[in-house]
Amino acid sequence: MGRSPGVSPQAAADADGSVGAPRADDGSLAAGPRAKGTAARGAHGAPEPIRALIVDDHALFRRGLEMVLASEPDIELVGQASDGEEAVQKAGESLPDVVLMDIRMPRSSGIEACRALKNVAPSAKIVMLTISDEEDDLFDAIRAGASGYLLKDIPLDEVADAVRAVYGGQSLINPSMAAKLLTEFAALARREEEEPPQQVPAPRLTEREIEVLRLVARGMNNRDIAKDLFISENTVKNHVRNILEKLQIHSRMEAVMVAVREKLIELG
Repeated sequence: MGRSPGVSPQAAADADGSVGAPRADDGSLAAGPRAKGTAARGAHGAPEPIRALIVDDHALFRRGLEMVLASEPDIELVGQASDGEEAVQKAGESLPDVVLMDIRMPRSSGIEACRALKNVAPSAKIVMLTISDEEDDLFDAIRAGASGYLLKDIPLDEVADAVRAVYGGQSLINPSMAAKLLTEFAALARREEEEPPQQVPAPRLTEREIEVLRLVARGMNNRDIAKDLFISENTVKNHVRNILEKLQIHSRMEAVMVAVREKLIELG
């Protein structure tokens, strides 16, 4: 296969790690029945295939992925699911090595499933395979523990390589999305460098705004925050807007980073 399905912006991943991004995979720790990035050996010493789970609410797209992966001798399809809730159930039963998952699905989204999967299949590497090029979806996926974020315009013949790469410990991000991520961090770094030595104290956030910010830091979307705090989703949007205005920044991710730096919140 010629070109890589994505890039691995290690600097961006390291920077985002402080606000809930997935831990780096250095291959030094065992995960479940096999070590991370290391193929398990069967009874005759041959490597066991990589176990893959497909999660997408479009049956035709699942079928396409199934046909592609079925032709790869080193990859075994161990299940399919049509929404996030079913994905968690299937992952608990099949314990996949890699999960290819859409974001926008009925009943339970891919982001919600990504968080829940860490409890039932902690060694699974999750790749978001989606049509969404929204920055918030990318940041939420990273914070939820995804090891990859690829757009569905990836050539199908590159999906198998993506599975192998993520299983081997790489973090794959679609080039266009990686550019957005790197731009965000570069802008933040420039603003920090340009700040004078004596910084003006950060604006005071209300107790409710700090509550909202803590949940944003956990990777929760507005709908989940609204449920957790028993307020409307529109109220959450207003709180987030106020937080961004008070901190004079432009994104949820940056709000968390500034809040941690100014000790407005602590991430545990």
